[in-house]
Amino acid sequence: MQQRNVLSLIRKLSGLACASLAFTMPAFAQSGEGFPLLSLLMPSAAIETSGSTPTDILVVEELRTVPQLPNTIDLTTAPDSLWDHIRNGFAMTNLNDPLVLHYQQWYQNRPEAMRRMVERSRPYLHHIVNALEARGMPTEIALLPMVESSFNPMAYSRAHASGLWQFIPATGKRFNLEQNWWQDQRRDVLASTNAALDYLQTIYEMHGDWHLALASYNWGEGAVKRAIEKNGARGLPTDYPSLKMPDETRHYVPKLQALKNIFSDPALALRLGIPDIPNQPYFATLPAPQPIDIKTAARLAGLTVDEFVRLNPSHNRQIIKPETPLVVPADRVDSFRDRLASHDRPLSNWQAYTLPVSERLDSIASRFGITLGELLQANGLAGNVRLGAGSRLLVPGQDNPQSLNAMLQNDGPQYWIDPERVARGKKGKAEQTTSLKAAGKSIDKLAAGKAAVPPSKVGAKLALRDTPAGKPAKGVRPASDNNRSAAVKPASPTKVAKSGSNRRG
Repeated sequence: MQQRNVLSLIRKLSGLACASLAFTMPAFAQSGEGFPLLSLLMPSAAIETSGSTPTDILVVEELRTVPQLPNTIDLTTAPDSLWDHIRNGFAMTNLNDPLVLHYQQWYQNRPEAMRRMVERSRPYLHHIVNALEARGMPTEIALLPMVESSFNPMAYSRAHASGLWQFIPATGKRFNLEQNWWQDQRRDVLASTNAALDYLQTIYEMHGDWHLALASYNWGEGAVKRAIEKNGARGLPTDYPSLKMPDETRHYVPKLQALKNIFSDPALALRLGIPDIPNQPYFATLPAPQPIDIKTAARLAGLTVDEFVRLNPSHNRQIIKPETPLVVPADRVDSFRDRLASHDRPLSNWQAYTLPVSERLDSIASRFGITLGELLQANGLAGNVRLGAGSRLLVPGQDNPQSLNAMLQNDGPQYWIDPERVARGKKGKAEQTTSLKAAGKSIDKLAAGKAAVPPSKVGAKLALRDTPAGKPAKGVRPASDNNRSAAVKPASPTKVAKSGSNRRG
């Protein structure tokens, strides 16, 4: 009995000891003192105090703040800014080389020029972006007119390239851009944009690379193809940076990449003072119901002549042919229609006049009450020449709308220079001389659409002349008289786009 009591006491003391040990274990674990029994009950504590390396221990860190995820792009909602819209559509592979950095710095050092260029792009940029998206093309291409023409629709290069997209005559004709006495669609915003995107799609499908497509747009797809084949035959890379090409083409894509880098960074664009452009259409189109003067169309649209011409820069003459799309600001379409419906006078103040006999231009101008300069300007002529009988001119008046409609059916000019007979020589022989030898012998190329004529002016220059200075365009001779020749005014472009002699063709 006594032994049982002793054993019972020992068991009670052991229980108390275990309970005490359980309460003191955390303290021992933190103290780092050795305790054999603790290693059995708390192995993690034993590992921590056994001199193990930090990499063997699971370290727990508390996150004090939740990290912010990058902003997502909601492509189901159109952004308010056109620049955001353009950034969302960037899809070309970036080009990184010293030329890109050079041109990025060049543009950044000229913020005023950048702002002017962006302001010029304002009427056209939304239309171009929408056209690109409709075709599934990268929106970087919307910046390409900044490289080509600085968004000047009147730009004309020494290689005879014209318009926002700088088409030379042959390539423009290839993509169905009309170039005649009445208009040059290389300057037409709608037609030239459609043609440029057609061309870019074609050469992209040829090469499968946008950098090579852009090089082809500048240099010509045939030239790029030959450069690729030459590198391939030598076992060299055939990408854009590896090809041997003219300096203009070598610098062409880096310029576009530099502009992309600038407009990709909203903070940088803000520092440069780049104006914001609303993400909404700037203009709308409606057909001309009948021949209409540029001055009249501008007045009906509530625009100055200069403002109207910036939207309709393709016209060479002061008259717009029927059914030609008129481009007016989107917020003025309804008022234009209302004014047109209530307009009870003729829309054109010009008529066609056929010369009954050979006559000088100053005499014709005097008869119709205009200056010689105005008559020359309206008809694209140079100098006080004598026109042959049967020549047809644009003169002020509204008496003969039928003759004007007939004149509008012909794409080329309908006049020619009449040779003058002057008695010369010792023996009194008569010799034939033309009054303007420097004006050229014919206008065959002009009527065929191979050369553009000088644009008319209505209070301001409608477009740049498409014939190089000092080299007047050639004209067409009537089939009935092979001895007659016509002359047109020599060109004198006031602005030249930055493009070289090796343009696409």
